[in-house]
Amino acid sequence: MAPPTAIDIEGVTDTQAIVLPNPLTINGVSARRTKAGKLVAGTAAFTSSDHFKSQTSGKPNAKRWDRKSVTQTPPSIHADHPHADYLTIESKARQPSSLKGAAQYLRNPGLISLGGGLPCAENFPIEELAIKVPSPPHFSEQETKVSGTVLTAGKYDVAEGRSAYDLSIALNYGLGTGSAQMIRFVTEHTEIVCDPPYADWHCALTVGSTSALDQTYRIFCERGDYVLSEEYTFASAVETALPLGIKFAGVKMDDQGLIAESMDEILSNWNVQERGARKPRVLYTVPSGQNPTGATQSTERRKAIYKVAQKHDIYILEDEPYYFLQMQPYTGPNAAPVPPPENNEAFLKALIPTYLSMDVDGRVMRMDSFSKVIAPGTRVGWITASAQIVERFVRHNECSNQNPSGISQLVLYKMLDESWGHSGYLQWLISLRLEYTRRRDAILAACEKFLPKEIVSWNPPAAGMFLWLKIAHHLHPSYATTPLLDLEEKIFLAAVERGVLISRGSWFTAERDGFVPQDMFFRATFAAATEEKMTEAIERFGKAIRESFGLVDGKVRNGNGA
Repeated sequence: MAPPTAIDIEGVTDTQAIVLPNPLTINGVSARRTKAGKLVAGTAAFTSSDHFKSQTSGKPNAKRWDRKSVTQTPPSIHADHPHADYLTIESKARQPSSLKGAAQYLRNPGLISLGGGLPCAENFPIEELAIKVPSPPHFSEQETKVSGTVLTAGKYDVAEGRSAYDLSIALNYGLGTGSAQMIRFVTEHTEIVCDPPYADWHCALTVGSTSALDQTYRIFCERGDYVLSEEYTFASAVETALPLGIKFAGVKMDDQGLIAESMDEILSNWNVQERGARKPRVLYTVPSGQNPTGATQSTERRKAIYKVAQKHDIYILEDEPYYFLQMQPYTGPNAAPVPPPENNEAFLKALIPTYLSMDVDGRVMRMDSFSKVIAPGTRVGWITASAQIVERFVRHNECSNQNPSGISQLVLYKMLDESWGHSGYLQWLISLRLEYTRRRDAILAACEKFLPKEIVSWNPPAAGMFLWLKIAHHLHPSYATTPLLDLEEKIFLAAVERGVLISRGSWFTAERDGFVPQDMFFRATFAAATEEKMTEAIERFGKAIRESFGLVDGKVRNGNGA
């Protein structure tokens, strides 16, 4: 029997009772900070999102993802979800770090520490840092050169009353949650944007989302498990999982990304014997500006997927590096553009609600990153999930990367918190929205002008930095005699020879064991090059396509499919 569609699925909890983000929370942040007083957080200071959230009275706690009595044996491939323990043997085995735990005593007045190996700050050979950043709302390079603000961070700014964060703290060891200063900012930001509808949510800093994903696999997935994802997905997500013995099961997609009904069908008809693995417990998805396809899930699509996750008790990894790169609606090459958001409140209302904002169960880990909205080299991001899951994540941090670079955290703090504040950061994100809108429109204009539409087709992306180009490979003169992947490589090399590098679609397939895609795609980014260079690159790709397909006067030279 065919499984019910997502529309028919009854969720465990009503997702209609979503509390959508309230932009006025920005004012609430200021009031909370005033009431709390000066932030005092020294070297390796213990911190938690609970210190910085608004009151959560009336909200339920998240569901738990473990059982009280668990045998320490590898899971049976016959094990299904009811009352299952979702935490891996490795994750359950992690105990709090003895040395990190001792840091809690550093806040005791008058304590002289001979315990932890924290070097003395006087031996740090960096006395001061200075950075020049834009002054909102003047964000362009030229404006920053003229009117930017120079921020300085000294070694002893905290002791001397100039700041809540300084080099003596940032250059030393920290705890697995990240610095209290940055945890405060990302916690407040998460509440402004997402306002999770359960009480016990926490944030923890990460060394970017790929590192966070590696750690999360280790929390939820044993060797032999499958993870669900879009049928084309972030290549590093797959390549991080494979050495851990984790495979991907691809869910069909359309122009809005992952299809809820396809996900439900896969899970409803999962055959343990054929797959040699238990039913998947985790969904990895990039909902906005999906890498590589550029697809963005609508609000209704996200609700439908969440209901499927409830039905099958799936934990969702919401990877959202492109969430704030949601662009203005595409109106076509000759149409008048849609006016930009008038203010921060309008900007926040224009954003599609996050999975975290509709997560009434605590079944979502959201992965945020500064990589795409500030700079990849910061290597700072954060996760948001229930306290139980964040605690396991922090235990992993303590014996691996520990925390992001202190210098990176300090630079971000000086700019985002001390200089811009939440209002200024949202203004920056609005400026990025308009910048990426211009870039997208430029590459689409080039495609309209230079690509043969009988061979290449595309959907204008609503978010992110990627354009997914579908190739009508059945029209190629060698279609009947050349395997698809060989034909894809031939076109790829023809483009390289023409002077343009464009990613092959097969690099992004979720399923890798002998899987051969049925369609041919290439991925182009509109983030890396200037508008002029992008236009030139698309023109070169168009010439490579025409030459490879033998187009003469807009017609395929060979009769195969012409």
